[in-house]
Amino acid sequence: MKRFRGRTRREQHLDLGLCLRGERSVGTSPGGWGRELEAQWTALHHVCTDRASRSRLARLLDRLMGGDRAALQSALAELELATLLVRAGFSVGFLPESQSRTADFECTLGQDRMFVEVTALVGSRGRPRGDLRARSQQTDDGDEEDHDGGQVLIDRLVSRISQKARQLVQYRAPVLLAMTVPRRDPSRHRGPDEVDLKRLAGTVTVMLTVVRHVSGVLLSLWEIKPAPARSGVRLANAHVVERPAHQTAYPRVRLLIRNPAAAHPLSGREIEALTGLL
Repeated sequence: MKRFRGRTRREQHLDLGLCLRGERSVGTSPGGWGRELEAQWTALHHVCTDRASRSRLARLLDRLMGGDRAALQSALAELELATLLVRAGFSVGFLPESQSRTADFECTLGQDRMFVEVTALVGSRGRPRGDLRARSQQTDDGDEEDHDGGQVLIDRLVSRISQKARQLVQYRAPVLLAMTVPRRDPSRHRGPDEVDLKRLAGTVTVMLTVVRHVSGVLLSLWEIKPAPARSGVRLANAHVVERPAHQTAYPRVRLLIRNPAAAHPLSGREIEALTGLL
């Protein structure tokens, strides 16, 4: 009788290298980030040496080589953010997965500690049928606008923040919710969403005041086009970095939106480090 054995982690690691060099496919991931992703995973494997972190990294490796696009994008978001946090000076530990919802990382910066939950918003971004709000709004000069400031995407982000916030009530330390809106499935590409970033920051800020245990939200938006802002108000709690459209190796926009009513606010050192990684 033939006996089968599971692959060792070294064999899986070698498989990852083949996948990311294009010799084997990794889900539906776009090209251009293969070697960097392999370097990220390897670096995290070296610096996150505790048992829980090693186990979580192995699970992420399985997801990267799987065919589930949602799981793939979630794994990519975790690896990218963990790498950025390490580069920003945080000590990062992956928390063990359990049936009860918990955060993904526990991070320390000197004497300061925070928990981080990572999620990717995957799926259709189109307007639901029958919803024509602001679809053909009139401007002051009578011309029609072909966008609504990204309200559909904003609504989806706020809904996910509310959902995730319910899973993070048990922490008595700063909690950062990191959300990525990844590249679309290439087969469904229809151009970037136009988003009014000031409206986005304001809407999220209002929502955060009712979930005081969430200290802030870090948004990474890959395929969006900043729309002209309709408000001149600049929020002191929102930090925004925009990149040119041709810099496709990085998210087009990153935002850090701090909760002005947080029960456990981010420390000054944490805010400085987080704004630096934007």
